Amino acid sequence: MQKLEAHEMPLHKVFSSDYDFTIPNYQRPYAWQEEQAVQLLTDLAEALERETDEPYFLGSLVLVKTSGQPNADVIDGQQRLTTLTILLSVLRDLTASAELRDALHRLVNQPGDLILGLKPKPRLRPRERDREFFLKYVQTSGSTEALLALDRSSLPTDSQRAMKDNASALHRELVQWSEERRLGLVRMLGERTFLVVVATPDLDSAHRIFSVMNSRGLDLSPTDIFKSQVIGALEDKHVSEESARKWEDAEEALGRDGFADLFLHLRMIYEKRRAERELLKEFPAQVLDKYLPERAEVFVNDVVVPYAEAYAQIRDARYEASAGAEKVNAWFKRLQEVDNNDWRPVALWALRNHEDDPVWLDRFLKALERLSASMFVRRVYTTPRVTRYAELLRQLDRGQGLDSPAFELSEPEKAETRARLEGELYLVGKIRKYVLLRVDELLSQAQGVKYDLPLITVEHVLPQNPKSDSSWTELFDEGQRKYWTHRLGNLVLLNRAKNSAAQNYNFTTKKAKYFTGRSGAAPFALTSQVLHHEDWTPEVLATRQRQLTELLAREWSL
Repeated sequence: MQKLEAHEMPLHKVFSSDYDFTIPNYQRPYAWQEEQAVQLLTDLAEALERETDEPYFLGSLVLVKTSGQPNADVIDGQQRLTTLTILLSVLRDLTASAELRDALHRLVNQPGDLILGLKPKPRLRPRERDREFFLKYVQTSGSTEALLALDRSSLPTDSQRAMKDNASALHRELVQWSEERRLGLVRMLGERTFLVVVATPDLDSAHRIFSVMNSRGLDLSPTDIFKSQVIGALEDKHVSEESARKWEDAEEALGRDGFADLFLHLRMIYEKRRAERELLKEFPAQVLDKYLPERAEVFVNDVVVPYAEAYAQIRDARYEASAGAEKVNAWFKRLQEVDNNDWRPVALWALRNHEDDPVWLDRFLKALERLSASMFVRRVYTTPRVTRYAELLRQLDRGQGLDSPAFELSEPEKAETRARLEGELYLVGKIRKYVLLRVDELLSQAQGVKYDLPLITVEHVLPQNPKSDSSWTELFDEGQRKYWTHRLGNLVLLNRAKNSAAQNYNFTTKKAKYFTGRSGAAPFALTSQVLHHEDWTPEVLATRQRQLTELLAREWSL
């Protein structure tokens, strides 16, 4: 049996001569986006502000590594190690202290040591394709300034663009900090920030460990422990059995993962602020202690059961009412298309408190979708997003309802939302389909996301890379093509996989062969509009861009 080692390692030991990290070429590219990088810094900042000596854990690494030897192939943890290296490098290049700058540089790069026979080299070697770039623009002292100045569009790989984006985002945050606060962060990173390092000398063993660590096993979950506490507090046998049955019915209805998510949302509804520690530690003090032991049955009947039913109605868009249910469910379907679930506690609160008023719910959910969509389009990070919803919950609890100020978008927020819609929308992969579906819905005057299609893709009318001898180069000069290609007016929805050959057809052929369905009509109102044009010119695009942007501006009161 191969020897397995697992240790809690302080960050200064992880970035030391004990480890020589290499990202194997078979690993996927570096892919963390600005949101994850800034969230890492936000989490560290919040830990820094909590006056405690409690260790802060950054997660785990899984390595192929022989005991006593520094060489370590990273099987799991590439994204975290790369982002931490970028963070340390940005901190290094921002500091005014030569001593601190050298100390941070030693975390990023191993200095040479004649006595120990160590050659100077970087602590982390990314995949070969990005290795030289990372060394030149991140790991070299003073290099991040040049990285920030690079033209993003000139970088050859997605991972290099992600490295630049994340360095820019971290620099943008940290440059606003005082030198003293940045020093405090560095000390916290060195003194009480830990990673769990799991190492085995065998590649197969490392992959098995990675699979087990990331699998959805059936070990005790926090909700299992909460159940034992709640049901255990009930002394009457009949009440205990009935409550256990209701609890299990709710868990079965939502599924194990959905039920676990429900408790995260309940914590938010009760506490109205972002979680600082794991649910198992926070939920008892923030929620359960209000009910146990005397009111355990009330917790089951008035919290678990009705909120589980509300969660199912939201998730499955199956709200029922004598009239108006279709409008409410349409809002649930729209909200499901947002790339986060942070809006759900607010929707749960609304359904729990106004279940019998579909007219009120329609107005409420319209306001919630507007707020959620604006933050989605603006790519608002997790912490400010959750903080906004927490403030909204506080205002709702105070009885402010539809007049809650947290619903309102400020003038800068409106302007930024509109600017994002008017910009190169296609390049923001997460939001483009959401925006196009909302536009399509407004054009067709239908209710909710209406397409039961296995695949919906976003396609360009003016191609991204037209051939030099095509009619596209006659209709658009290079500057016009660069400006219009990725904007809303040039985008359509298709219910088929992209076709690399068809993407470059001229406009007439593209309409006939690529933008029509099997029945001859495109299923999307947005795409059908294109078929009515004889030509596709900069003038047509300008008009279409203005009209589509105005549709959303009116819908979201921008």
